[in-house]
Amino acid sequence: MPGASSEAKEAKRALRRSLLTARKARSAAEVRRLGHALAAVAARLPELDGVRTVAAYVSIGGEPDTAPLVELWHARGVRVLLPVLLPDDDLDWAAYEGPASLREVRRAGRMTLREPAGPRLGPGAVTEAGAVLLPGLAVDRAGRRLGRGGGSYDRVLTRLAASGADPLLLVLLYEEEVRESVPAEPHDRPVHAAVTPAGVRRFGG
Repeated sequence: MPGASSEAKEAKRALRRSLLTARKARSAAEVRRLGHALAAVAARLPELDGVRTVAAYVSIGGEPDTAPLVELWHARGVRVLLPVLLPDDDLDWAAYEGPASLREVRRAGRMTLREPAGPRLGPGAVTEAGAVLLPGLAVDRAGRRLGRGGGSYDRVLTRLAASGADPLLLVLLYEEEVRESVPAEPHDRPVHAAVTPAGVRRFGG
């Protein structure tokens, strides 16, 4: 129903504003400290045993810090793919080769992003990943993820489904961002697990 969809979109916008405000209030030191805690929890996930390629992202601002986890995977010999934002908001991918392989990229109307400088592998490279780390602002008890609203990762999830790929879908969050419910639309695809500094929440059996 068009009205229901409009209501969900507005509810998402309102919740995003609230969650982003809370994230902005976190100090850089706290973000770094919790990032190491998140990496320690994610490193123990048995679902990642044997996964040789993961798709991740480089966090910005008050987002849960992905750097410790990306570096841990890289040090273990896991191939880590990081996104390169394309002009149409789709994502290309390149391999992470250590902190020196990242470059700052200024994009009009956006925060400065840190992207991998290596050869681009194409948008379809994400289908090679056995696990995909998705950015998010919240998740609910059904595994429904609230994203930032740009649509880039909706395309990633559509591409994964179209290819028949079925990677582990993860989201890193602060503990209070795991909620009873979040507004959702029919196209929203649930994640398999949320990693917080306090532990792992798994969804969908």
